[in-house]
Amino acid sequence: MRILFMGTPEFAVPSLDILRKKHEIVGVFTKVDKPNMRGKKIKYTPVKEYAIEHNIPVFQPNSLRTEETFEIIKELNPDLIVVVAYGKIIPNNIIDYPKYGIINVHSSILPKFRGAAPINAAIIAGDKESGVTIMHIAEELDAGDIILIGKTPISEEDTFLTLHDRLKEIGAETLDEAVDLIEKGTAPREVQNHQMATFVKPFKKEDCHIDWNKDEETIFNFVRGMNPFPTAYTLHNDKILKVYKVIKLNKQYEYGEIGEIVDSIKGKGFVVKVAGGSLILSEIKPENKKVISGGDSINGGHLKIGDKLI
Repeated sequence: MRILFMGTPEFAVPSLDILRKKHEIVGVFTKVDKPNMRGKKIKYTPVKEYAIEHNIPVFQPNSLRTEETFEIIKELNPDLIVVVAYGKIIPNNIIDYPKYGIINVHSSILPKFRGAAPINAAIIAGDKESGVTIMHIAEELDAGDIILIGKTPISEEDTFLTLHDRLKEIGAETLDEAVDLIEKGTAPREVQNHQMATFVKPFKKEDCHIDWNKDEETIFNFVRGMNPFPTAYTLHNDKILKVYKVIKLNKQYEYGEIGEIVDSIKGKGFVVKVAGGSLILSEIKPENKKVISGGDSINGGHLKIGDKLI
């Protein structure tokens, strides 16, 4: 099958790889290159790097709504377009063009967690299961008919990164199965229950701020869901303290205020009082410092008992 692939980040690479081994990838659309963090060197997207390595034509249009972009697609003449975390809305004229339409790999069990950050959202919500949905693209965001779903349990050890890396592989495997079914004409098509839909907006800086007034479990899940990106944080002496990992202590302290460092545990870290319980700061990053373990923080002079986190 002739496939045009649209994707940008590392999450999309396993899907492109598995398709390339069985189908003809006529081209790759990916977002425009950006300078690296220091602004000196242009950084290619992971999908572009893969495409160049495997001699796949790369296109990086600023917009999908121009006649020029549509002409490129017509010239490539794909049977199917596959979208995996591309980062652009697909207009109707492109949706309607390929023989088999356009399908998308979305990193949640739809209709739950439509939108920009479904992997983070599943962990933050305390869900015990996540997955990847292969669906037909529709005009409304993440609202298309479902073809297949691949699932995985979420453990308490999972972070955004571990779940992300697992889902990108599950997504590729489920996509491979879906494309085979589409080619055979036997792919299922299930309409989503739109009344059950939930949405996740892109995270802003203020969304990552830890609220110590919440309970142990809620904060524990919040920190995991933000690790390593976009990263939960608190304020300590008016400076940002990033928090990568906390440990549930299941202990209530009668003294101290919510958000106060009330104790330290050798080899583990400082203890913060929260609503109805307490948490150990197991992995933190003070402003302009490296990430340190909670045990090292006790002797590092960055925090002390009685400090208030807000």
